[in-house]
Amino acid sequence: MTKTTAPATTDLSDAHPDLVRHAEPVFRDFGGRSGFCGPVATLMVPDDNSKVREAVEAPGHGRVLVVDGGGAMGYALFGGNLGKLAEKNGWAGVVVYGCVRDTVELAACDIGVKALAAHPRRSDKRGLGEKDVAVNFAGLTIEPGEWLYADADGIVVSAGKLD
Repeated sequence: MTKTTAPATTDLSDAHPDLVRHAEPVFRDFGGRSGFCGPVATLMVPDDNSKVREAVEAPGHGRVLVVDGGGAMGYALFGGNLGKLAEKNGWAGVVVYGCVRDTVELAACDIGVKALAAHPRRSDKRGLGEKDVAVNFAGLTIEPGEWLYADADGIVVSAGKLD
């Protein structure tokens, strides 16, 4: 995982201290890209990843999917099959406030993936969840359409695209 396609979060933090918000350092890298950025699409899901699959089956157009799984540690909301779909459909990355699985497969995907941890158990599939809603975790609120920048140093979010 050495590829990056995003400005460094440290540079953005230094250059735009009044424009960026910083996520608490709770995320680990699981994807094939260490850096990624793009406009945000959001999901709030319980113990069900049906809406996650729906999202990555659609064209990503370079967006970052932000999944609020409530920080749950008892199952995975994203895995290798969904990683391949996200890559194929043009998503820049996925941030999961929860767990992922199939970590070897995710590392082979040409997208960024950040999550709290890995867990082998899959989630339920009942069609539950909300999309395009504000999510709040890791010390910040993220709105759909905001810009998220991520790399090995962390995650920063801004209201719009930064140079």
